[in-house]
Order: sequence, then structure tokens, then C-alpha cells
Amino acid sequence: MIILKLLGLIGGMSWENTIEYYRIINELIKEKLGSWNSAKLILYSVNFEEILSLENKDRWSEIVLIMTNISRNLENAGCEALMLCSNTMHKIADDLQNNISIPIINVVYETALIIKELKLKKVGLLGTKFTMEGDFYSKKLEEKYNISVIIPGKEDRDYIHSVIYNELAQNNLFDTTKQSLLRIIDKLKSQGAEGIILGCTEIPLLIKPEDLELPLFDTLKIHLNAAAQFILKAEITNF
Repeated sequence: MIILKLLGLIGGMSWENTIEYYRIINELIKEKLGSWNSAKLILYSVNFEEILSLENKDRWSEIVLIMTNISRNLENAGCEALMLCSNTMHKIADDLQNNISIPIINVVYETALIIKELKLKKVGLLGTKFTMEGDFYSKKLEEKYNISVIIPGKEDRDYIHSVIYNELAQNNLFDTTKQSLLRIIDKLKSQGAEGIILGCTEIPLLIKPEDLELPLFDTLKIHLNAAAQFILKAEITNF
């Protein structure tokens, strides 16, 4: 009998995105093991209105307290690792990791490993303003993996941020938006980007690998594959 590891998910940021986490993790487990196998998961879904309000007011210390409490509850419930179902929330991933004893499957590190495999030295980053303007992607990639990160200009950052919250997170997909995002990616390419990180789990709803010549790093897909790999680090027993 295969005993799968229990994974805790902190989702709801947004709930549409969290559905994809739950669905695809289970699909990956079934694809690997077949039959009626599915992932062992505990999901804590937040009210995103509360979290987003704190983000917009730059009250991240309060978010840390909320997320730390949730993380500890999941750890106490028996979870063997945690996932934050949001790129933006990885802004506080190190703070959370310092307050719990189980690992957080960090999307930044998992993405960096994939980029490193391709031996790229400079990548562009798209995401929310918190992701693009924060240093939790750029600093880690540059200091630990020697990968330079470039981001769009301020006007384009404002546009991408608005699109994520007002369109993509509401499941409103428009071709005009797709074309605008592709133009922004072209600007990053002209600045030397050798690949593009889609540092938001909603952007891949619009931008696909076949849409551009540069390598595309879909952080949702990368994160989900890492989750499945962790769950499948199973122990086999005769009981």
C-alpha cells in the first residue's frame, strides 16, 4: 500500500485559482498512480477581500500574523508541507517558514531551478505589483542563482496589476488584453530577457507557450508539479 504525504494548501487568493490547484494536483496523482488514487490535501481558503484590503494598505505584518496562524493550524492537523496558492503571498513565505517546522513548497525556488536548467542569465517577470516591485523573486534569483530579473515600466506594471485583479481573477479573458501583454513581453525581450516568468497563476489563462518564441515559465504549472512530487515521496508498507 502506498501512503501519500499530506499537503496543506492555503488558498482563496483567488478561489478561481485555488480550484485549479486542487483539480490539477489530483489529476497529476491519478495520472501517476491510476485507479481511484487522489491527493491527500487539507485546504484552508481565506476570504480574499480581507487579505487584499490589507495588501493594498501595505499592512503586511498583519497578513503575516493571519497566515502564520493558518500555517500552524495546518501543521497541527498533520500536514507534512504547505503551499501558498498565490505568487504574491510568497512575499511573506520566509516569515512563515521561520514560524513553522514543516517545509513550504516555495514557487520562487521551484521556478529558479527550472530556469537554471536552461542556463538562462536574464528573465522578465510579470505579476501583480507586489510581485514585480517586491524583491522576493528578483533578490532570490539574483543572489542565489545568478539570474537577473527585469520588470516592465511603471505604466505597464499598473496595467498588468489591474488586468490581474479586474479581469483574469474574475475569469474575464479578452484577446485585446492578451495582445497588450504580448507587447509588454516584447519590450522585455528587447531589454535582453531570455525567458519570461508568469509570476501570477492567472496570467497563463491568456498567455500560452505557443504565443511567443522565448521560454515561458508558467509558475502555476511549476508549483503544481512540485506539489505532486512531494506527495508522491511515499512510503510503501505491507500493512
